[in-house]
Formats: sequence, C-alpha cells, structure tokens
Amino acid sequence: MNAEGSTELVEVVLPGKVEPEGLRIRRGVVPVPGPGQVLVRMEATGVAFAEQQMRRGRYYDQPPFPFVPGYDLVGTVLTTGEGVDPGLAGARVAALVKVGGWASHVLVDAADAVPVPDGIDAAEAETLILNGITAWQMLYRKARIRAGRTVVVHGANGGVGSVLVQLALAAGATVIGTASARHHDVLREQGVVPVDYRAQDLTARIRELAPAAGVDAVFDHVGGRGIVDSWKLLAPGGTLVSYGTASTRDDEGSKRWPVLKLLGRLWLWNALPNRRRAYFFNVWAGRALSKNRFRARLRADLTQVFAALQRGDVTPRIAGRLPLAEVAEAVRLAESGTVVGKVVLNP
Repeated sequence: MNAEGSTELVEVVLPGKVEPEGLRIRRGVVPVPGPGQVLVRMEATGVAFAEQQMRRGRYYDQPPFPFVPGYDLVGTVLTTGEGVDPGLAGARVAALVKVGGWASHVLVDAADAVPVPDGIDAAEAETLILNGITAWQMLYRKARIRAGRTVVVHGANGGVGSVLVQLALAAGATVIGTASARHHDVLREQGVVPVDYRAQDLTARIRELAPAAGVDAVFDHVGGRGIVDSWKLLAPGGTLVSYGTASTRDDEGSKRWPVLKLLGRLWLWNALPNRRRAYFFNVWAGRALSKNRFRARLRADLTQVFAALQRGDVTPRIAGRLPLAEVAEAVRLAESGTVVGKVVLNP
C-alpha cells in the first residue's frame, strides 16, 4: 500500500430502512484494484437527496440492502490495476458511482475517473459532481439555453436548483426561481426573480413575471400534480425538464409508480403537435446503451462544470463538513431543512 494510504478500510453500511443512527461503520482490508480499476482514497463525499431516499427504501433503482451508499466522491488515486496507466497514481479525481462512496477507499473504473483541476478544494469539487453534472446537462443538452432566454427553476435554493440558477445566469438567461421566502434576498442578490413556492397563485404569479408567450424552459424537481402547471408555463418551442419526484418522498407504497406515471404523462405531451418538448432527466440515461459515449459525455461536461467553478460562475455551497464516523449526524443535518448547501463527509 502507498505510504499515504491507510491500511484499513472504513465504510458506512446501510443495513435496511433505518434511522440515521442505524447506519453502521464497518472496518476491513483495503481492496486491491482489478483490471481496468483504480483505488481512490476518498477525500470528500456527500449526503445528497438520493441517499436520503435510499435510507427510506424510496430510491427508484437502489440495490438490495445491505449496501454502502455514497453517490459521488473526490479523492486521490493510490494504486492502479492491470491495463491502467500507472501514471494515474497520485492524480486527484472525481467519480459518479451511485453507491459505494461513503468509504475511506473506493474502487473505481479508471474510465469513470474525471480529473479535478489543481487548486480546487476537494469538498467544493464534491458538491458539483452530481448536482453540477445534472444542472449542466439539463441546461445545455436538454433545454439548450442561450442568452436572452427566460427560465423557471423550481427549488432555486436546492442542491441542483442553486447550480442551475448560477449556470443559467452565466449563460445570459433571465431566471425566475421558486423558493421559500427566507431565501428570496439571497436569490435577488444573485440576479434571480424570486417567487414563494407556497403561494396559492404560484403559476399565475410566474405568468405575471414571464414573457407574454411563456417561458423557454422549466426545470421541475417536484413532479406530482404540479408538473401540469410547469408544462402550461412554456412558450411555443419551450422545454420542460423534469428531474425528480420530490412530491412523493414521504409517501409509502410503490417507489416506481410515481415515476412511471410521470414518464407516461411526458410521453403523451411529446406526442401532441404543440411545439413544446418534455424530458425526464436521469443522469445515468444512455449508460446501458453505450458506456463509452456516456463516459465521454460525463467527462466533457464535468470538466466544463469545474471550469465554471474556476471562472467564478458557480460558487459551491457547503453546509457542513463532518468525518465519516459521524455520518448519522451528517444525515440528520442534511435532512433537517435548516441548512443551505451540501453536507460533506471527509475521511
């Protein structure tokens, strides 16, 4: 083992539907990378909405319990497996892994490791892996936003929403953002036109602020009945990007039915001759069909996100930094609704 790396593996196990205190710390032997893999010493991972859903057994395609959560991470390559350039050892990389990131050491396919530019703090980079790639791809690959367009971002103060807002403003778009009233001053300072998402006349209020024909894009993380209002806000040629079903997060029952119902509704809207488009965005879309194309796109877009960070177009928001052993407290903090930004776990 590299002298910089610990000889012990520390990882967090989600044994089932448990309260945060039910998460278990497991210790073992640091794994050895196989062919095509690298061993990454984790420097920062985080608590995202996905892990919060997994804890409840509510994430759409989570693996069976028990498993190690952790959607993404930043770290340093310690060792390389057969067929991997040994020169990668010592490189700082980011990886989107879906599960497994809540560990001191993580095996990653070398093709999935994206270089992190020098001078970027590990925790700052971590906040922009899942949230940043989601925001970038929805904005540029789905809605294709350009200067002069008007967009609506629901949950403008959330993890993905806050990055969407910053990237859209940097692109020269006008942004109408929904959020609770306590966040409006911060949004105004950024250049966002804020609307209280609790307002009974939310859709009417947005229409008052939007161009007469409607808006060019709506980014909706809520789903549920409100998705119809999001669709109605669009101008001809506009795009609705749905990227979640947060409205069902506390529901019991099927975790698939809300997603399937939403997909059916979007398919129907796209079939109508109305000059508007609707997408359900999933960051993993296309991976099963072409892993190489998926990886190339992810690498290109995450590199753009890191460049936006270096330019100052995006400011990472870190709600707290806690050690891996205090994961229960980190999850409680992330789920409290009292913090702004992402809760980051360090080794």
